[in-house]
Amino acid sequence: MGKLDGKVALISGGARGLGRSHAVRLASEGADIVLFDSLGSYDWLAIPPATSADLAETVRLVSREGRRVLARKADVTRRSEVQSVVDETLAEFGRIDIVVANAGVCSPGGPFWEIPAQQWNDTLAVNLGGVWNTCAAVAPPMRSARSGSIIVTASGAGLMGTPNVAEYNASKWAVVGLAKTMANELAPSRIRVNCICPGTVGTDMVLNDGAYRLFRPDLPQPGSRDIVGLLTSLNPLGEPWLEPADVSNLVLFLASDEARYMTGTVIPVDLGNSNMTPLPQRS
Repeated sequence: MGKLDGKVALISGGARGLGRSHAVRLASEGADIVLFDSLGSYDWLAIPPATSADLAETVRLVSREGRRVLARKADVTRRSEVQSVVDETLAEFGRIDIVVANAGVCSPGGPFWEIPAQQWNDTLAVNLGGVWNTCAAVAPPMRSARSGSIIVTASGAGLMGTPNVAEYNASKWAVVGLAKTMANELAPSRIRVNCICPGTVGTDMVLNDGAYRLFRPDLPQPGSRDIVGLLTSLNPLGEPWLEPADVSNLVLFLASDEARYMTGTVIPVDLGNSNMTPLPQRS
């Protein structure tokens, strides 16, 4: 018997990274999985977009757990596309019990006064607008069922003022506020909404040249080895980054009945990073 037997989970940004990890973990506990991902990108992003092959690999891994899986290409910034996935999920599975609003993007970094307007707008559209679109589409059927668990992905950046990623910080702080509001508005329908704040996770979003330059702007061509010591020094538990499974275990807990009386919570899983007192920035 799994903790999620008979449940259906909808996950945005499911082609790779945390979304893939969440899908496999929830499936391992008995949930059927619906995935969607834009499979697109923006010119300013430092990493290539997820591909149809990435999405197919997530489907393969979920299927290996013996669960049903539905995967679609859909953009979280377009409400109509998200709604289409929700409608198809209801037609195919008859229910949506768990939602993981996971899709997100992160900029290559720079001071707030130099951020291009398009980069600012794109980041807010995905990280904040995408959460709103996803949750607004699933709220009516969940309210009719009078049950459900929504897990919203914010970030450790939604608890601090990390320099040189102002648009990312702003989007994640806003996601925390949105999650708390949704928790209060959906509580009468017995729907729980909780917010997770991952720290640095070893996914494509972090392990790329753009992120290395953000972490070590003092080096002309930093690589992964150059940031290990820096990140380790920022985390009281003494590791440079989390593994995706560490975040997925929290998602599973919040999705399950073990968290049945938890709503409106904001939970960091970050090696203790958000508990550190940052050093002052030099001008």
